[in-house]
Amino acid sequence: MHQSSLGGKIFDTANYVFLAVVALVMILPVMYIVAGSFASEIEIGSRSFFLIPNSFTLNAYQYVFKDNTLPRSLLVSVFVTVAGTIVNLFFTFTMAYGLSRRNMVGRNVMMNLIVFSMVFSGGMIPTYLIVKSMGLLNSYWAVMLPTAINAFNLIVVKSFFQEIPNELIESGRIDGCNDLGVLWRIVLPLSKPVIATFALFYAVLHWNDFFNALLYLSDSRMWPMQVLLRQMILLASGALDMSTMDLTYVKPPDQSIKMAVVVVGTLPILLVYPFIQKHFAKGVLLGAVKG
Repeated sequence: MHQSSLGGKIFDTANYVFLAVVALVMILPVMYIVAGSFASEIEIGSRSFFLIPNSFTLNAYQYVFKDNTLPRSLLVSVFVTVAGTIVNLFFTFTMAYGLSRRNMVGRNVMMNLIVFSMVFSGGMIPTYLIVKSMGLLNSYWAVMLPTAINAFNLIVVKSFFQEIPNELIESGRIDGCNDLGVLWRIVLPLSKPVIATFALFYAVLHWNDFFNALLYLSDSRMWPMQVLLRQMILLASGALDMSTMDLTYVKPPDQSIKMAVVVVGTLPILLVYPFIQKHFAKGVLLGAVKG
């Protein structure tokens, strides 16, 4: 009994040490980026790594916010993230509820098509041609509608809806609710952990996405934060001709400015995450298959 207790303590200690090392590996680069954004260019070049700058300065943030280029792109990112997440949740939850009803006509065919889309996709060029033919180029719909539904998320939400007791659905119908009424008044209030989980999944997807905006948005004034950050890095590395870009910046940014942009671009999603992350495990497990 004593040996088992000692072995358990050793195992727990090893786990704590391992998790602490993993946490440090994850946190230290973030702390360096934050510290570098407040440091001078000379200090960044002379010190390979630091967590507290010797000379504290706000020059990088003053440069970043000296005009409306970056604040505008930040507002664009917020708008695309919020609006895109609403579009994702609307289409995912309405379609998942329909597929969760076993009496739906064509349910098996639709499920087979959804699973097929998880393995095979049309590709970038056919998707671009579809977006172009619908007249969505250079509009925010182009970055929201092509990713309106994630097949895996849809299947998880459908599985959760199937676990809701049918008696609750029937009670709503007895009270005179149609399918939308049952979804809005009964199903969604019971699905708050799932809604919170997949809302954050979709929000992070939209916030980090730059490729679709780069592909479909030719007007630089419509660029979200991530595209602007990419262009700034390319300008700083000399991989992009600045004369072809419609940007307000007059010189390639230095290291501290790039770090400041990373901090500004990451901070909003970090502020939202702690309020929703507690729903992650509960929301995903509720939609899992139980044996």
